Amino acid sequence: MFSNLQKFVQCKAAKGLKSSQKRLAIIEYFLKKDRHFTTEQLYYELKKINQKFSYSTVYRSLKLLADCGLASISHFEKGVTRFEPIHTHEHHDHLICVECGRIIEFTNQNIEKSQKKIAGRYNFQIRYHKLELYGLCENCLKKDKP
Repeated sequence: MFSNLQKFVQCKAAKGLKSSQKRLAIIEYFLKKDRHFTTEQLYYELKKINQKFSYSTVYRSLKLLADCGLASISHFEKGVTRFEPIHTHEHHDHLICVECGRIIEFTNQNIEKSQKKIAGRYNFQIRYHKLELYGLCENCLKKDKP
């Protein structure tokens, strides 16, 4: 079984793109951190490690990961694009804090079962779904209390 990095190398080669140490470093960092990133967040984290990364290289690398099926693109907040490594072995949903932007991933088998039951009731075949719940995280709730 190929690792995600090997899948990326194969996909990149199939698209006729050349290897780049910077691009591989970006991809390795992104996959290793395994969290939601905006292009800006990933760019600034990488700049702390190596000043030679450009914003456009980071963006193009993330876009290529998405094109290769190794990252998903989400728009949780207004106009903010986030990239997340694809988890082929597990489905998860998201709690998104509207105050600080924190994203909490969770799984709940009762929700999954309910969705299947509802789809069955309407003779509907689910291909995929996403659940995003918006509200305030624990830290932001504490800030609101006097």
